[in-house]
This record gives sequence, structure tokens and C-alpha cells, in this order.
Amino acid sequence: MSERITSWHAAPSKPLYTPPAGAVDAHCHVFGPMAQFPFSAKAKYLPEDAGPDMLFALRDHLGFARNVIVQASCHGTDNAATLDAIAKSEGKARGVAVVDPAISDAELARLHDGGIRGIRFNFLKRLVDDAPKDKFLEVASRLPAGWHVVIYFEADILEEMRAFIAAIPVPVVIDHMGRPDVTQGPDGADMQAFRSLLDSREDIWFKATCPDRLDPKVNGVGGDPWDKFAEAVAPLVADYQDRVIWGTDWPHPNMQDAIPDDGHLVDMIPRIAPTAELQHKLLVTNPMRLYWPEEL
Repeated sequence: MSERITSWHAAPSKPLYTPPAGAVDAHCHVFGPMAQFPFSAKAKYLPEDAGPDMLFALRDHLGFARNVIVQASCHGTDNAATLDAIAKSEGKARGVAVVDPAISDAELARLHDGGIRGIRFNFLKRLVDDAPKDKFLEVASRLPAGWHVVIYFEADILEEMRAFIAAIPVPVVIDHMGRPDVTQGPDGADMQAFRSLLDSREDIWFKATCPDRLDPKVNGVGGDPWDKFAEAVAPLVADYQDRVIWGTDWPHPNMQDAIPDDGHLVDMIPRIAPTAELQHKLLVTNPMRLYWPEEL
């Protein structure tokens, strides 16, 4: 694997929608720069550099005030690039780390001091080779106060994930709603199963994100403007409006063959959160509760 890939739009449009003051892009990443922060030897993809300068320029272009930077799988458990971006954000970014479950309490404290507020468990087999649930639960029991666990999985393994999620001793955030098949509609089997998971614990949150991943163009159907995504996700946001956050997913790992326009992604927000009150919860109140609670 030597060919580096570009997965982000070179000139995203200016959104028609203007986010409220203080809006948070609560799911994004940085890649490298590789010369300073080499990618993991276990990485399943090798991206071009997409560092903090690019991220913060996009933040300003789209009309956001803050970022939550989630450690990308290409950097493995070395969180140096994420910590560097947070340090350069002038207080406008916090992060989610990926850690070796054997991490020391002292290192967890160092991550906290660097702006990390959660750890991520990835169960996508195409991205990670090993996901040891017992070791994940052990490290989850040692997290600093106020942290949470982010989990990334696909809908086909939701049932086998239930016992593990139930055992996590801190709040849980589900990436991209567990990747349901949104073409089934808001009452489809995948969305109903996800609602059942949300109903199982009052501290399970989710990210209403990635229409580009969940509603791709297939045989000429679907794709931008992602109507099936809007139809399926808007009722979920309305019904669980105090436990939902949003993010761009920039720089869109592994989307090099169907790169989304980030301006169009932002224009999805009023379609899944049609009122000013819902938009403020999605973009300001909820992410601030998770990542900057001391400012509330």
C-alpha cells in the first residue's frame, strides 16, 4: 500500500444553511502531516495529508465555531496528530482518542490534559484487525471523570453488540447511528433496531452523520442530496433530540470514489433538524454537554 489517496472535496461550496453561533462540528479527523506524524503500520488506507490548518479553514468556511477531532484508524493508537491539532485550535477543539487497552492511568490523564474527552472502539473489520471486548471494558472502567466511549459498528452486528454496550460503565456515543440501511425508511428494521438500542439506556447518544456513506448513489438512485437519509433520520433526531450530535466526517476516510461536498452536508442539517430549537440542540447544547461541560 504505497499510493496515497485524497478523500476530501478540493473546493466545498458555501452552505445555504447558516449554523447557530457556537456550532460544533462534533465528528471530524486529521491526517498527519505524515512527515511529522507517520501513519500506523497497520493502517488499511494511506491518505494524503489533511492537517489542522485545513480543518480549521473548513470550519470557518462552513460557519462552525469548534471541532471534535476523532482519532482516525490510519493513525492507530498514536494520538499525537489529534493532540497536535487540539493544541493548535486555541481552545476550539477537543478530541476522542484510540488507545491500547493496556494504557496506563497516567497516560489517560495526559490525554485528558491534551483535550481528549473519550475513547473510540472500532468494530469495522475492514479498518481494524482486533476488537477485544473484554479489554475494552477494562479500560472503559478506568477513564477519567466525564469521559465517554464512542463505538463504530455496522447494523449487521448490532444484536451481538448489545451485551457489550450494556456493560460499558460510562456514557456511549454511537458513530453514524450504527450505519443503518436508510433506504428502508424511518420504520425500517435497521432503524427500529437502533431505536431499541437507544431505549435500552438513557445515556446512549448518537451521531446523525454521513449521508454520503449511508445514502450513496447505487445504479443511479440515491446520492447527493441524500433524500433517503433525510427521510429516515429526521424522525430519529426529533425523538431523541437531547442525545444527538452532528459532524462533517471530514476528511471523509475511504470516500475517495464518492467525495461529498461539505457545503451540501451542512445543508442536510435543517432537513433532519427543521426547527431552530432542534438545530441548537444538535449543534451547540448537546456537543457542549459532552465536550465542554465546564462552560455550560
